[in-house]
This record gives sequence, C-alpha cells and structure tokens, in this order.
Amino acid sequence: MAGGGVNRKISAASARAHTRKPNQNTSFNLPSAFSCKMIGFSVVSSFYQELVEQLGIYIVYFDRPGYGESDPNPKRTVKSMALDIEELADQLRLGSRFYVIGFSMGGQVIWSCLNYIPHRLAGATLIAPVINYWWSGLPSNLTNQAYQLHLPQDQWALRVSHYAPWLTYWWNTQKWFPGSSVIANSLDNFSSKDLELVMKSPVRNLVVAHLRQQGEYESLHRDMIIGFGTWEFSPVELDNPFPNNEGSVHLWHGDEDRLVPVTLQRYIAQQLPWIQYHELPGAGHMFPLDDLVPDNIVKALLVGEK
Repeated sequence: MAGGGVNRKISAASARAHTRKPNQNTSFNLPSAFSCKMIGFSVVSSFYQELVEQLGIYIVYFDRPGYGESDPNPKRTVKSMALDIEELADQLRLGSRFYVIGFSMGGQVIWSCLNYIPHRLAGATLIAPVINYWWSGLPSNLTNQAYQLHLPQDQWALRVSHYAPWLTYWWNTQKWFPGSSVIANSLDNFSSKDLELVMKSPVRNLVVAHLRQQGEYESLHRDMIIGFGTWEFSPVELDNPFPNNEGSVHLWHGDEDRLVPVTLQRYIAQQLPWIQYHELPGAGHMFPLDDLVPDNIVKALLVGEK
C-alpha cells in the first residue's frame, strides 16, 4: 500500500465501471493508462474502442475524491492524490509502471504524480492543465497579465480560495455577488470552438449531474482550495522524470483557451525542455471533445505519433 502502509480508503467503483480493455487476440501490449476526470467531462470518454484494441492497452478512468461515486476525502492534499493513484494501480494489479493522463483540474494531479511517484510512471500527458498563479518560478508580469484575462468574479474567487480557503464555500454559494463562473457552468469562459464542441456533446448535462451528485463542497470547492492553495513544490521547478528517455511527458494546449491562458503554458514548456509541447491553433479549452483529438493524444504518448 502507498504511504508507508497507511490504508487510505479508496472507492474503486468508478474505476471498475469505466474501463476499456483490449481484445485478447491483440499482440501489441503496453502498460495500463490512467485518466483523471476534470470538472464536468472525462477526456477518456472520447477514446474509441478501436484504438484500445489496436494498441492493446487497458484504460482505467476514475472520479477523483468527492466526484461521482468516489468517497470524499476531507484530508485530500496535492500529494495524497498521487498516492491514491499509486495505491489504486496496485489494487488493480496494473504493474510496476503505468501511464497517466489528466485534463483541466485533472492536469494538476499529473504534476503531482510527476513529483511524488515518477518511479511508477511509464509516461504522462497533461491536457490544458489548470495553473496555480501562486506557483513559485512563474514571472509576475506573465501571471498578472494572465490573471487579468479572467472575469472579475473569477479573479475574486481565486483570491478567496488561496488567501481565505475557509470562505470558499460561502463565497461561491451566497447570493449578494457572483461567485466562480466555472462552478456556475457559465459559457462565457468558452471560445467559439468550445461552444461548438460542447453544444454537440449529447451527454454534457448528464455527466455534470453525475460528477456533482455528492454536492459541490467536497468536489468543486475542495478542488479550488487545493488547486489554488500553497503547494509543497512548483511544477516549473520539476526535474526530468525520465532522464534516460525511458518515458515521455506531453502537454497539450489550445491557443484560444479562455479558462487557462496559453502564455503561462508556453513559459512552463520553455522552462522544462523535456516536455513535448503541443499547441493547437484555434483550439479552446474543450478541444479533447473533438473527434480525432483523443486518438492523437494517446498515440503521441504511447507510440510517439503526432
């Protein structure tokens, strides 16, 4: 068990319910792949069964604590999420190494994995990962410029989650002034391409309802407190987890992302030359909903195709 033998309760109900297995007749076999869900969507939900069978992979995607069917964890931290992934992989007997893929807030979990359990990773992909504006190593001129691109109500919501986390729930539920537009599912944060993709997604409302079924405090609000709180490390200062090229790390981002400004992703990619950076012209935050994108992301990670 991870964490020095401490048995942390993990609900694997979603992991058991949401797996993709290869056809047993396939001869091409790669380590298993994890995917962490974001607020509202799972990037893995777009993976085609044909790709799973073609590559001979076993994919597990799961709800993070407090989302969907997964038990809340009031003591959740940046580090505990990586250790939970390690423990779940061991419980499912996925082997000594596996791939991890995270989208949006789930991308922050991948940074945690790269820092705390790099020895368990065969590779990693971050898809439009949310950035904490208080990470050390980010230049203040870039963070200030990017921060100002958010709606005023979101600037305040982020400040509260960082400086006064105990007020996060109240701030986003009171009726005197607007709280986080992301929690409110506002479409103002979406680019024109995002809106096109989201509107044609037939299960959007069902997925949102499923992920929020345990309430917003242990899911969305705790995500904000942890994601924009004070971290023990900064992704900007990470060492290469694969110094002998035994694996790869990919970061995908759209240059018209209105939720996570692209300028900061570019800076992180420049500071970490071991990251393979893929910037998609004209794409917003929801580009994984595009039919062909998930296949390209997985192939780039597993077999090096772009």
